[in-house]
Amino acid sequence: MRLRGTACAAAGLLLAVVTGCTGGAEDGAPAPSPAPARTTGASPSATPTPTPADPVSLPALMRREHTGSGLRLGDVLDRTSAYTRYAVTYEANGLTISGIMNIPEGKGPFPALVLAHGYIDPDVYFSGQGMPREQDRLARSGHVVLHTDYRNHARSDKDPDNDVDLRLGYTEDVIGAALALRNSGRPEIDGDRIGLFGRSMGGGVVYNTLVVAPGLFDAAVAYAPVSARPQENIDHFQRPDGDPLVAEIEEKHGTPDEDPAFWRGVSPLTYADRVSEPLLIQHGTADDTCPLAWSREAAAAFGDAGKDVELRTVPGEGHTFGPRWAAEMDVTEAFFARHLR
Repeated sequence: MRLRGTACAAAGLLLAVVTGCTGGAEDGAPAPSPAPARTTGASPSATPTPTPADPVSLPALMRREHTGSGLRLGDVLDRTSAYTRYAVTYEANGLTISGIMNIPEGKGPFPALVLAHGYIDPDVYFSGQGMPREQDRLARSGHVVLHTDYRNHARSDKDPDNDVDLRLGYTEDVIGAALALRNSGRPEIDGDRIGLFGRSMGGGVVYNTLVVAPGLFDAAVAYAPVSARPQENIDHFQRPDGDPLVAEIEEKHGTPDEDPAFWRGVSPLTYADRVSEPLLIQHGTADDTCPLAWSREAAAAFGDAGKDVELRTVPGEGHTFGPRWAAEMDVTEAFFARHLR
């Protein structure tokens, strides 16, 4: 069922960083409380209090009432024969998030896509950076394209705890983007047809979003995604570079050996059974940034849970795709065309 107005989902999505981080968390939904026992001459026993989910976890994000609204078009950044590009802002769970939006020429409403970019150092990031080829092509094929900058990027509000909390806030920003599109009331946007497309770290955001807010999107694509296990992203990207953030993360949340429950709770693989949208994963066999094995594991986990998932391995392509990029975008567009009807 499509979520509207507010997405009633809560669970902290922990994304590891560098060229791409992902998040996940354990299902903290409490079991039904037993009926209070009858007693003679004594007050009924109290209903047990459910153990709260770790506030930094996917279950915490699943329980949160997400909000997204106030989509505002700002300056015109570019005009082409096919679309107009705008600077935009929207509200997501109380934060103002910036981004860009491409609106096709012609009579709408058009299906919409939220784009979740890969890791780029926020200190050098500029609004709309990360997926320019995809933004252009998808708008030319008749999609409203909303590329979110995420919190702490460009003109977005700041969230000082986001990095140490595995950047789960990016998942909230993507959920907020979908809700802002749906609630915008703009005649160009078909709020009943919204897809999600993320690459690298943004692929991890895709996984998290699908388990936190099932039914919010109609279909999703993860392009050269990071691991669905945040600790693998940390070990692969951050620890070898001596990133001081690693020590902060482990001091606050413990290591996987010290607190395995926490790390299970931030992996979307733990909640693969919650996914309801069809998912396409595309990954090059020569990707030396995000190993193909990560996508194989994720596809297997979602498939074992009975979900509609397809993994396309692209022979010879690296992390950003080169010669086969256009052909793979043909596949991406056909996938969205089937599911955004």
